[in-house]
This record gives sequence, C-alpha cells and structure tokens, in this order.
Amino acid sequence: MAEPFAVPVTVRGYETDVQGHVNQAVYVNYAEHARWSLLQAAGISQAGLVAKGVGPVALETTIRYKRELLAGDEVEVTCAFDWGEGKTFRIEQTIRKTDGTVAAEITAVGGLMDLRERKLVGDPKEYFRALASDPGLFGL
Repeated sequence: MAEPFAVPVTVRGYETDVQGHVNQAVYVNYAEHARWSLLQAAGISQAGLVAKGVGPVALETTIRYKRELLAGDEVEVTCAFDWGEGKTFRIEQTIRKTDGTVAAEITAVGGLMDLRERKLVGDPKEYFRALASDPGLFGL
C-alpha cells in the first residue's frame, strides 16, 4: 500500500495555549490544511468544485490526542480517503512529529454537497474521480 498523502507543518507560537502546547482547535486546522492540500495536489480547486455545483462538507470529526505539540515542533499531517458505498466517506489522518512520535489521530466523516439542492450527492467518489487530474491520491 502506498504511503498516504502528507504535508509538513511547523507549529507557530500563536497556536499554543497558556500551557505552551497547541490549542485543541488548531489540530482541526492542520487536518483541514492537509485535506485541501491533497485536493490541490490531485488537481481539484475550490473554484472547480463550485463550478461543478458541489462542495465538501464535514459531518463528524474525532481527534485522539496522543502527545503534546509545542511551538517550533515540525510535524507531518497525513491524509487518506476511505471510500464507502454511500453518500459519505471517511478521512483518516495522523499528525506525526519528525521523530516519528504520533501527536494525534484524526478520523473524519465527510460528504459532497450539491450546492443547489443542499443535499449530499449520491456517489461522491465518482465526482472526485472525474474532477481529479490525479485520482490516485484519493486511492481511486
């Protein structure tokens, strides 16, 4: 199996809380950054999605915090799509320090919304396959 898509992130001082570690909400930002980076690498832009009348939506996010992150830490944020048969898909992500320590594991459930109908499309996998110049990044 191929390595999942990943992007590097450096923890910035303003992302930390009074205890000196990354604020919990920032982990969601890191995950979202990796997701949009994957879409961009696969050839899918926000404008391209809107032109097709669809947009990704987050339905559920679970974060398992494993180790703290501090200002200046260098991490890698992975992103792998897991396609089911219905209207939703899962995204599995890991935030890992350069020494291999896992700081957090994030599992999300998403969908692709028809922006006119305001309902999830029936087979989001096919939209991503059709829109992507490199669908392999999605495991397609």
